[in-house]
Formats: sequence, C-alpha cells, structure tokens
Amino acid sequence: PEMAARLSENRLVSLPLSRIRVIMKSSPEVSSINQDALFLTAKATELFVQYLASYSYRHGRGKEKNALTYTDLSHTAEECETFQFLADILPKKILASKYLKMLEKEKRDGEVGEGDEEEEEEDKAKA
Repeated sequence: PEMAARLSENRLVSLPLSRIRVIMKSSPEVSSINQDALFLTAKATELFVQYLASYSYRHGRGKEKNALTYTDLSHTAEECETFQFLADILPKKILASKYLKMLEKEKRDGEVGEGDEEEEEEDKAKA
C-alpha cells in the first residue's frame, strides 16, 4: 500500500522529487527529509511557479503575443511587491554595452548609480 501511495503522490507533482530532495539536502541544517515534507515542498513550489507565470502573463505583454516572455517575468519581479524577492534572480535585461559602461563607471567612481541621469540623456539623444 505504501508503494501505491507514493506512485499516486508522484503523479500529483510535475517536478522531479529526486531533484527537490537534492536541493533540500544542500542546506547544511537538513539531515533527513520526511517523504511528506518532500512532496509538500514540491507541490508548493509547483503551485508558486504556476502563480508567478499566470500573474506575469496576465499583467505583461504576453497576452498580446499569446506568449509568456522573460521580460514579463522580470517586470513582475520588479513591480509586484509579492515577487520582489525574485528581482535578483529575474533581473531586467540590459544591453551588454550598457553593462560594460556601468562596470567602467563603477571602476572610475567606486559606486554604481551616480551620474545615471547623464547616461539616460545620452541614450535618449542617440534614439
């Protein structure tokens, strides 16, 4: 009966439980993982990803193209308070040239963020 219960549990979750277990065990505080905790963590993760995707689709430009884009996800992480903790994981895309300019400016000034107004006006003038 226990084996049958596990098989039916696995069908309720799309994410691979073995990978979830590896991720959970990567934490130094975790010594063993209860099967129920593993299943619930996997299911909660799956539901969270579905919620993030559907929210991003509804509030992004995906509806226009009938597609979910990375830009939709990064915009959600930046604008929606619920998802702001993902902003580092889903950063806004920027051009490599702009990133290199930021690095150069950081080397010169010692800090990113100073003088951004000048660069924005230069970008507007080029456009």
